[in-house]
Amino acid sequence: MCMGFGYNAAGVIACRIIDSPRERLIAIITNNFVPCNGRFPTLIALATVSIAGGMGSGQSVVAALTILAVIVLGVMITLIVSRLLSKTILQGLPSSFALELPPYSKPQLGRIIIRSLYDRTLFVLARAIIVAAPAGMITWMFANLYISDLNILQHGANLLAPFVNLLGLDGFILMAFILGLPSNEIVIPILVMSYMSSGQMVELESLQALRQLFLYITTWFTDTLFDFM
Repeated sequence: MCMGFGYNAAGVIACRIIDSPRERLIAIITNNFVPCNGRFPTLIALATVSIAGGMGSGQSVVAALTILAVIVLGVMITLIVSRLLSKTILQGLPSSFALELPPYSKPQLGRIIIRSLYDRTLFVLARAIIVAAPAGMITWMFANLYISDLNILQHGANLLAPFVNLLGLDGFILMAFILGLPSNEIVIPILVMSYMSSGQMVELESLQALRQLFLYITTWFTDTLFDFM
């Protein structure tokens, strides 16, 4: 769970050291209840815009307390769901866990630099080439290829709109989540790009500008939904 705060994928992979298949499965299922590092920018933006938007000088404090509440809620849900699973569909005897620490040795500077370069820099670059580049290309194609005066992104949003309207959402939100599957950090930029019809991911000047954009879209979507109903 603690590793999940850094990256949920790393937390799931770390579950392989758990000998009990039952407890390993519980740990894997509940790992996503804690927000990983990639979700914090989105959580901070939403907390600042939606919850602490009109707090004035106390905006930062309210946003920070909101994020803290989300973290505590994630930990509580993790423990509660783990308890429920262990008492219902994943019953069994609890197992012991022993972690053996290796003997301490003096760090080798050259080896640390090489391993850091290989494990961090090259891994991130490889992920960018394998995952991020194709995902960015697909997103760009969806936003810039037009069919009958509408781009593919708008066609997909219109197609999904009748289904997600029942949940109080619009088609652009679901399209952003679909296109953001390779990396959840790009969901908000895709939403901004879709609403502004810019054809490329843009960065707004401030969170206040993001708030004004979302308020405008919310008002427009609410009026459209009422007219549809």
